[in-house]
Amino acid sequence: HRLNPHPCGRERAFVPAMAAAVREISSQADLEALCGSHGGLSAVLLWAPWHPPSVHLNKVLEAIAGQEKSVRFGKINTDVCPDIATSLGADQVPFVAFMDPRARKIDGLAGADPPKLVEKVKALASRPFEAGASGSTAGGGGVGSAGQAGESDLNTRLRGLVNFSPVMLFMKGSKSEPFCGFSRKAIDMLNKHDIEYSTFDILQDQEVREGLKDYSNWKTFPQLYIGGELVGGLDIMKEMEEDGSLVEAIQSAAGGEEDAGDINTRLKGLINKADVMLFMKGNKEEPHCGFSKKAVAMLQEHKIEFDTFDILGDEDVRQGLKEYSNWKTFPQLYIKGELVGGLDIMQEMADDGSLQEAVPDTARKT
Repeated sequence: HRLNPHPCGRERAFVPAMAAAVREISSQADLEALCGSHGGLSAVLLWAPWHPPSVHLNKVLEAIAGQEKSVRFGKINTDVCPDIATSLGADQVPFVAFMDPRARKIDGLAGADPPKLVEKVKALASRPFEAGASGSTAGGGGVGSAGQAGESDLNTRLRGLVNFSPVMLFMKGSKSEPFCGFSRKAIDMLNKHDIEYSTFDILQDQEVREGLKDYSNWKTFPQLYIGGELVGGLDIMKEMEEDGSLVEAIQSAAGGEEDAGDINTRLKGLINKADVMLFMKGNKEEPHCGFSKKAVAMLQEHKIEFDTFDILGDEDVRQGLKEYSNWKTFPQLYIKGELVGGLDIMQEMADDGSLQEAVPDTARKT
């Protein structure tokens, strides 16, 4: 869903912190005030009220905001503020931009993917933000006291940057706009393997560009780091891709384990068993907790065909699904293999009609 530009308001007063868990942003000043209100991560949802997946992700963000107290959350209606959306590199909705305290984007997530959103919030929130660090997509617009910082301070900063994400690519440009052929090939290679990674634009920070050459003893760019350790440049990336060791190294750094693959394969099969799947305590006929009972009643009231899975009868599924979905409580509702959320989100979607809209025709009783 592409964005249609028209002017964005500039002078609205900023909403105080206690007013809402997810703040409404309608100007660049609002955005900067949100990010500058604390020393940590800010997550900003770019959404459109006419787009059901955006509306759903809005509700998911509110639920996450209630749990992640160290993160500031905001939302921007792209119909009202298309210029901010463009500046953040969002050409579709929904899109979540992750920002540092200086209102610089360090990462982004396109599309309605609640589990991935939860995962990114938790991962990025756990990483400290140093004064003067970060920039475009992990940093990039470096400020910092270049002339005053000693070598040890620079090395501390570089150490933080190479460990910012399990997979870090220092390059010319960004994911969306590589500024040299080597950087573009490195991006294409990582994207081809569907690898999660962050980037740092060395063209935006001369101190990092020169300092990294000595820090890593590698004089050219791009430079790929996995788990904080230098892998090398494009030639080494190509060699590792050809023998399969690139993906293996990345999976290892991200904590991927072989035995987790079996349970994940099983979980994927279960959540796709029916168009609408409810993982609950008990079953349709005998729910074993109040939340599960309410979820069943809600689906039945709206004449939705659904299957259930009793998590009390399978501890592997019960614990595995918490990690697979990045959602720690039950019941959990899935539609067409995608996590919707728990009872609170189901209720909100039922109230505004988006629950019925999300259900495919094959799961609607006539």
